[in-house]
Amino acid sequence: MNRREYIKASLLAAGAVGTRSALSQSGTGASKHEPFPPPPRRPDGERMPNILWICTDQQRADTIGGFNNPYIHTPRLRRLVDESVTFTNAFAQTPICSPSRGSFLTGRYPHVTGLRANGQRIRESERLVTRILADHGYNCGLVGKLHLSPCADGQLEERIDDGYEFFQWSHDLDDDWPGHNMWRVWLERQGVTWPRPPKNFAKTRVWGVPIEPRFTQTAWCAQEVIGFIREKKSFSPWLMSVNIVQPHHPFEPTEEYLSHYPADKMPNPIYIEGELASKPQYQMTDHNGAYGGTNVSFAAESPEERRETTAAYYAMIEQIDRAVGEMLDALEETDQLNDTIVIFMSDHGEMLGDHGIYLKGPYFYDCLTRVPLIVRWPKRFTAGLKVDALVELVDIAPTLLEAAGIAVPVGIQGKSLVDLLTGRTTTHRSIVYTEYLDAQALFDVPPICSSIRTDRYKIAYYQGIHTGELYDLKRDPTETYNLWSSVHHSDVKEEMMEHLVDTMLSTTDPLPQRRVLW
Repeated sequence: MNRREYIKASLLAAGAVGTRSALSQSGTGASKHEPFPPPPRRPDGERMPNILWICTDQQRADTIGGFNNPYIHTPRLRRLVDESVTFTNAFAQTPICSPSRGSFLTGRYPHVTGLRANGQRIRESERLVTRILADHGYNCGLVGKLHLSPCADGQLEERIDDGYEFFQWSHDLDDDWPGHNMWRVWLERQGVTWPRPPKNFAKTRVWGVPIEPRFTQTAWCAQEVIGFIREKKSFSPWLMSVNIVQPHHPFEPTEEYLSHYPADKMPNPIYIEGELASKPQYQMTDHNGAYGGTNVSFAAESPEERRETTAAYYAMIEQIDRAVGEMLDALEETDQLNDTIVIFMSDHGEMLGDHGIYLKGPYFYDCLTRVPLIVRWPKRFTAGLKVDALVELVDIAPTLLEAAGIAVPVGIQGKSLVDLLTGRTTTHRSIVYTEYLDAQALFDVPPICSSIRTDRYKIAYYQGIHTGELYDLKRDPTETYNLWSSVHHSDVKEEMMEHLVDTMLSTTDPLPQRRVLW
């Protein structure tokens, strides 16, 4: 019985007792009421923390102003870094939306959850960490994107038993789901019409939307969360998943935020002409047009247009920064800030023109797989700590369960980060693993590939085309020079391939558990 069921049963019982008491003691005074059930607690008697879980979409790690980026303005995220534990080497288990979200919400690898690609549905049997927390008394809510099942072309996303009682779904900025994209529903109630893109938008891919920032999906998410925070003050513990669509393309910040980033002040993408010649064929295809040749083309853009794209991307993140600040202010105003674990992260990164490619696809560059991961809980976690250890997003689910004092189920494959968060250790993983299993269905030869990364090297292997990538991250931190065919690195390649096979085998589903010997 979860907390909601427990409270309901208690109130019904109290009502029944009160009715009998009133009938038998008529005229003797008011009946006594049963006390409201106390909130659940950790095994050590401490209260379970609230959890504010902020996940942006397609935000690369190097986007925190004053921390790892001199061009972007994100003062609230910078302040959050000072108050939190910041992971500098946090990696997604796939660089695509649905399988990444299914992975970190379950603490299991994409090929295990059954959600290996966009357009698939996570297995009904998968247990999200939100379901586990709800079973232990958490009031769970979601605002924004979920994306654990297909929702293209107006199809409504089917939910499994995910644990969310409060559910305000808004997959993206489109109006493909009339009456169901709750941000669009809210806009309509405000009497606001979202502007249509200009005629040349299909070519430029960048647009400053002429609308007040308060009407954006980002701002709506923050306001919905703030309402939830205020309402749930007396009903802890709670968890809120806030899934902001931006900075996912299209590159559509508001005019106001875009004006903060003159294109001529933006950095150029990291790319050396000809570097893709020695790399798997998918990258040259996406160089000429992202998403298998169907979307924005680095090759067709001018240097000025590339900087405009960067400006728009940074502008969207600056508005996210403001929304984060507003949510944190609400926690402070309601005296819940220090009782709440705050997580800021993203599901995967964005190429942003690096290596001559935009958006995402079947490759494993750090700009695409490394994401922000900032965790705040001053009662137990070390404020201002920077952690350089390799971590995976599957590690978040067991971390939350341990922080709440809940046993981690056998099926979860991630490793809790609590010892890193408290400063008890500085090591965690020697290898991080990422995979791409034809996750977008955009290529004639389906990309089936996987990768591992250590502190020094990264290797990726592509099934069916008998090639791969090998990078020396110490000598080549921008991953420009592919050493796959280098005779001078054959020993390293062999060793890394052995580690890759070993890691792939180690991610085998631990479920179902063996019950007897035979």
